[in-house]
Amino acid sequence: MRAVVQRVSRAQVTVNGEITGRIGRGLLVLLGVSTSDAETDAEYLAEKIAGLRIFEDKDGKMNLSVTEAGGAILAVSQFTLYGDTRGGRRPSFIAAARPEQARKLYEHFIARVRAAGLACETGRFQEMMQVELVNDGPVTILLDSTKLF
Repeated sequence: MRAVVQRVSRAQVTVNGEITGRIGRGLLVLLGVSTSDAETDAEYLAEKIAGLRIFEDKDGKMNLSVTEAGGAILAVSQFTLYGDTRGGRRPSFIAAARPEQARKLYEHFIARVRAAGLACETGRFQEMMQVELVNDGPVTILLDSTKLF
């Protein structure tokens, strides 16, 4: 499972003109699920993201988690994180999970984030979405549950 985590001052996702998720200060998480992912991957990323110390403390050091900073999470499914362009210019998405598996793990990730006590807004699975954000810093972190060490 892959995640692009962006520290934001605000972010929102819109589907067909309707805002489906909106946060102020917090993290925008673009989440991709692969064919080999399981619930443990979703749990690992949820815990890792909730604990990432990428918000500034009173001394200006990145030392606080989103929870400690009083932020929220906006989670957006994004199968294109598994786009493979090694074979040419058109990406192959063969490594991306089928929608049934991806939805289950995306929803499991959201449930785990909420269980950690964080507010978590979402996009709408398998829909065309417009994502707007103000990247704060900018701070962007790439996470992959298969690269634990």
